[in-house]
Amino acid sequence: MSLARRSLMEAAAARFGWRRAYGDTTQVDALLTEQTETAYTEAADHAARATEKNTDARHVQPCVLDVRGRVLADVLYLEGLLTGARNRGLPAGLIERLEDAVDHGHELTVLLADTVRTTAAVHTTGR
Repeated sequence: MSLARRSLMEAAAARFGWRRAYGDTTQVDALLTEQTETAYTEAADHAARATEKNTDARHVQPCVLDVRGRVLADVLYLEGLLTGARNRGLPAGLIERLEDAVDHGHELTVLLADTVRTTAAVHTTGR
């Protein structure tokens, strides 16, 4: 939903970091689409900037470390949501999706850690 179509309450909630749950899949789909479009718009020049700045493996390393840290924090947050969902007996389908997200998130943190190690190894060996 564009900012022009948001209600005053939704705009205030977004400003203060409050979250709203949606019960309608159409609204959820619209929100997911907007979220994706915003991310791609904000990242439009990322490849050009990264190409300009990342001249060797050492320049890549801090960026990957930052991403890994953020992903790990988010995965641990998802683990908390999963624990809460299990403890409250929420629907099995939701728990399964959260389990999948947590598992894939942990896999991503391992891949990112391996990438960081590779940047150090490449720098050390020169390859």
